[in-house]
Amino acid sequence: MSALTLNHISKTYQSQQSLWKRLLDPGAKSSQGFRALNDVSLSVEHGEFFGLLGPNGAGKTSLISILAGLAQATSGTASVCGYDVITDYKMARRSLGVVPQELVYDPFFTVRETLRLQSGYFGLRNNDDWIDEILANLGLTDKADTNMRSLSGGMKRRVLVAQALVHRPPVIILDEPTAGVDVDLRRTLWEFITRLNTQGHTVLLTTHYLEEAEALCGRIAMLKQGSLVALDTTQALLARVGGTDLEDAFVRIMNSDEIMGETA
Repeated sequence: MSALTLNHISKTYQSQQSLWKRLLDPGAKSSQGFRALNDVSLSVEHGEFFGLLGPNGAGKTSLISILAGLAQATSGTASVCGYDVITDYKMARRSLGVVPQELVYDPFFTVRETLRLQSGYFGLRNNDDWIDEILANLGLTDKADTNMRSLSGGMKRRVLVAQALVHRPPVIILDEPTAGVDVDLRRTLWEFITRLNTQGHTVLLTTHYLEEAEALCGRIAMLKQGSLVALDTTQALLARVGGTDLEDAFVRIMNSDEIMGETA
C-alpha cells in the first residue's frame, strides 16, 4: 500500500456556459471542455520526499485538488494511505495535510486560535503541546497571539504550513510553499520538513525553485499539458537527460516529445 496512489486520473473542466446549457437542457450534448489531466498514473511510497514538477497550467494543482477532495476526477481513482478519496474520504483527509499555493486565512483569529480551530476540525483536544512545537519550529512563537490579518505575507504562509501539520498527518503536500518568501523562512521550513520526513512522514512537493527539488527529492515526476512525461529518481533523470542540473534537465524534458518512465 502506497502513501499516494493515482490510477489513470483524468480531469476535464467544463466552461460555465456548457454547465448552464446542461443544467437547462439535460439532454444537450456537452462540449469537450478543458482537459487538465490526461490519464496520469503514479504512486508515492511511504517515507518518500517526492517532487511533482511542471510549468504553469501543467495540472499540478488539479492533481493535488483531487487528492485533497477539493475536485473530483473525471475518470480514474486516487487514494491516500490506501483510503479512496471518494469512498473513504474521511480517512483519506485525516491522512493528508495540504499547504495550498494561495494565502487563505481567517482574519478574525490569532495564530494560536487558528491552529486550535484547525485541531478541532480533526477532533483533537488538548493539542497545545504540538501546536507550541510547530510554532517554535516555524519561527511563529512570538506571533502566537497576533491576529492573522496583522501578519506579513511570509508569516501567513508559515501559518498555512502549521495548519497542514496540526493533526500530524502521515502525508504532507506542499504546493509552492516558498513562493515569494524570504531566505530565512525557506531555510526554517526545509529544516523542519526534512526532519518530519526522516521521522517517516511522506512529502510531496511542487515548486518552481528547481534547486530545492534537486536537493530534497529522491524521485521526480514531471507533468506537461496534463500528461506525465517523466518519472524517475532525481539522479537517474539527470543521468539520462544530461545537463548540468535539474533545471537544465527540466527544460530539455519539456522541449522533448519523449516519455521518460522509471528505469528498471
